[in-house]
Amino acid sequence: MSRRPVSWLDSVRTRLVVLFFAITATAIAFVYLYVVPQLSSRLETERLERLERQGGEELGRLRSAARRGLEQRELAALVRRTAADVDSRITLLGLREGEPAFVIADSELESEALDPEYPAAAGAAAANDVRSEVETVGGSRIGEAAFPVGGAVPGRDRAGAGRARAGGGEPGWVIVLSAPLDDVEANVALVRRRTLIAGGIALALSLLAAYVAAGYHARRLRRLESAAARVAEGDFSVPIPTGGNDEVGQLAETLDSMRRRLRGLESARRDFIANASHELRTPIASLGGFVELLDEDPEPDAASRREFVRTMRGQIERLTKLSTDLLDLSRLDADALTLRDEPIDLTGLAGEVAMEFAAAAERHDATVKVVAGGGEAHAQADRARAAQILRILVDNALKHTAPGTEIAISPASTATEARVTVSDDGPGIDPRSRDRIFDRFYTADSVSGSGLGLAIARELARAMGGDVILDPRRGRGASFSVILPPAGATEASPRGHLGAPA
Repeated sequence: MSRRPVSWLDSVRTRLVVLFFAITATAIAFVYLYVVPQLSSRLETERLERLERQGGEELGRLRSAARRGLEQRELAALVRRTAADVDSRITLLGLREGEPAFVIADSELESEALDPEYPAAAGAAAANDVRSEVETVGGSRIGEAAFPVGGAVPGRDRAGAGRARAGGGEPGWVIVLSAPLDDVEANVALVRRRTLIAGGIALALSLLAAYVAAGYHARRLRRLESAAARVAEGDFSVPIPTGGNDEVGQLAETLDSMRRRLRGLESARRDFIANASHELRTPIASLGGFVELLDEDPEPDAASRREFVRTMRGQIERLTKLSTDLLDLSRLDADALTLRDEPIDLTGLAGEVAMEFAAAAERHDATVKVVAGGGEAHAQADRARAAQILRILVDNALKHTAPGTEIAISPASTATEARVTVSDDGPGIDPRSRDRIFDRFYTADSVSGSGLGLAIARELARAMGGDVILDPRRGRGASFSVILPPAGATEASPRGHLGAPA
């Protein structure tokens, strides 16, 4: 069987490598494009909150100085001392018409204090509350926290100072704490570089791991493919390699179980062909021989004629049974078997089957008896098919036991099931054959037969909603039980078509 080669684009290894690459690259992109910017924003927010916290804790002296109306020189010295305490730059801005208009004092160079636009100061003056903003000055990002202060501009408006002390609510100037955010940007840039480096390493390792893991699983799958191809070509001798408890290992075990099953079926098929050939050849040859005898001697004596007729009738019965079994098997497989749904007296049915086998049991020096358990036993099924199942079981017991065997048919029923057990005191069934006793074409010993009887019996019982099971026995003999729905059951059977009784 030719197989189309798998291209590298369609291989499991390539797909797993691509999948690992996509997952890792997506994770790296998520960290780089979302997590790192969030980190930058969070660090800036924390820096501004720290400026606000420092201003609230350390700037009480500046507020007091504003209310006292210190001279500008004294105020500048105070600003520098306070800036050293809070480790931030402090700028005092005067307001004109509610907007920052000029620098009063700065902890660093006052000329440099003219460059920023102080958006935080404008917001604080307008809202008369603390505000913080980030401003870019000369290419550098600056974090600013502004605190409005009510009072006169030092050295410029004594009357305003008096109004502020009298209770005026308008802020007269704004204290701005500022700190560069270059270290935040440097930290974020460092995180970005480390993310790219770590991501590159993780990506390379994930690709390597994916390549190795995919190659390992691909080799296992190729072994399974090769083994399955051998099975498809009819070679059941080589075991399918298993190993591992993962899904591939379980698949391998399932395929190997299928191989063993197919090997058993193939062996059974060959045995069946041999047995069927023998079953067909023997009666046909026998009938052919009698035809030749009748052709040579068209008028045999009465005793010879009776022997001819008896022997020919037996061979015809063998052919009829084989053809009937094959026909039943084909109907079961096609789900084309019509079954009647009627109440059955199992005790009476068991008695009828025992009577049918009375002559055969006598020839075999055996006995077939019905063992009633006391009370009535009824089932809901097809009476003819139930009788056929019992005949198969009794016939098997006669064929596979030595002369003098006692065969018992025991019917019983409860509210949940009806059961008929056929048991014998023969040598029993080889434990090695118990698992295959119901397989088609399988025969457990050298006794001639097609190996279809028990398989047909079980499938008929299941078609009627029941089953045929092999009961474990501690002593000698074999015991089979036919389980059927109890009388009055109306559940549909899983297979076959149940019809109403005529």
